[in-house]
Amino acid sequence: QVQLVQSGGGLVQPGGSLRLSCVASGYPMDNYAIGWFRQAPGKEREVVSCINSVDRSRYYSDSVKGRFTISTDNTKNTAFLQMNNLTSEDTAVYYCAAGYYSVRSIPRATDFRTWGQGTQVAVSS
Repeated sequence: QVQLVQSGGGLVQPGGSLRLSCVASGYPMDNYAIGWFRQAPGKEREVVSCINSVDRSRYYSDSVKGRFTISTDNTKNTAFLQMNNLTSEDTAVYYCAAGYYSVRSIPRATDFRTWGQGTQVAVSS
């Protein structure tokens, strides 16, 4: 069973950047799809970006496309979410997750069974 531990996050001004990290233990990360999700107060958890386990294709939600980049370092069994040009709309608790979803499908939170502990990202001046 894979376990995920997150780091990164914090307070940043609009237009700034942050990088989130997610270290996996117990299993090679590239055995799984890796996803980043976020949940703002009063809102449902939404998908941000994912890497598919089969073809390593990347999915980005429309709200982050062109600003966020998902990546993995298999030598460190770590996933990253580089977030640039942040806005107040990006304020949320961010979660990494491991699971499986079909190639060319839109990943959903229910496709992921293992979750990190979450980390707060706050974008404010």
